[in-house]
Amino acid sequence: MEKSKVLVDGGTGYLGRRIVNRASLAQGHETYVLLRPEIGLDIDKLQMLLSFKAQGARLVEASLNDHRSLVATMKQVEVVVSAMSGVHFHSHNLQLQLKLVDAIKEAGNVKRFLPSEFGMDPARMGHALEPGRVTFDEKMEIRKAIEEANIGHTYISANCFAAYFVLNLCQMRTLLPPKEKVNVYGDGNVKAIFMDEDDIATYTIKSIDDPRALNKTIYLRPLENILSQNELIAKWEKLSGKALEKIPIPSAEFLASMEGTDLANQVGVGHYHHIFYEGCLTNFAIGDDGEEEGSLLYPEVQYTRMEEYMKRYA
Repeated sequence: MEKSKVLVDGGTGYLGRRIVNRASLAQGHETYVLLRPEIGLDIDKLQMLLSFKAQGARLVEASLNDHRSLVATMKQVEVVVSAMSGVHFHSHNLQLQLKLVDAIKEAGNVKRFLPSEFGMDPARMGHALEPGRVTFDEKMEIRKAIEEANIGHTYISANCFAAYFVLNLCQMRTLLPPKEKVNVYGDGNVKAIFMDEDDIATYTIKSIDDPRALNKTIYLRPLENILSQNELIAKWEKLSGKALEKIPIPSAEFLASMEGTDLANQVGVGHYHHIFYEGCLTNFAIGDDGEEEGSLLYPEVQYTRMEEYMKRYA
């Protein structure tokens, strides 16, 4: 099967760089990466873009503030993948994707758009707590625009990025493993899903030419990565050879911890509450029309288990 020409926007970001070099180029796609003039003096981003070019990617200069340049860019490709940041402690740019939707609609030749989703499924988060619900509301706004424009699409629900949740045993405000004590959310037995970011990129690009994924939500739920916080802690204790003191945090106490803190922390507390107290990632079955499970669609992907991920630090 002929492989589509792929444009990645947000290619220098945390997930975007993996989508470019670990997935799109690795899987043999002609890969275009948006080079925004707004890059200014960000030398690290420029060097990364030049490294993509050295690997065979094509850099396309276009501005999100210049509709004509975006339309001209879209006319060169068949699939657009957005990896714009939606996290509140970095840049939060999700609504800029409306400009991509307008350009794709006018160009008329893009057969599929993958907006920046990759976390919880926003369609299932209508009950989300303020202020964190803005993330889901904005993603649903993008979905509405895509579907009203009749643009083919795939939504990727990748759950918890391992780098943000695994080595730190799901602790907030740190990426490093606890040394003595670990906060446990509730009884610690609620199941979540943890994904190596390279695997997320691989599954994402696998889906772009797959008719089974067209106009579908693809959930990444590889069986061995569906784990409770207690199970993650046990894996780390076995690897490190050191037992941690477990401090259970009741739901009400955890929610109260957001009071008087900055916006990013309030958003994080809300999201963590949905994941580790409500079980929002695993409290529903996949299988309705419009839904597929990525590891079943692509069993050939040898995904990273979390004990292997932890060994990078242990």
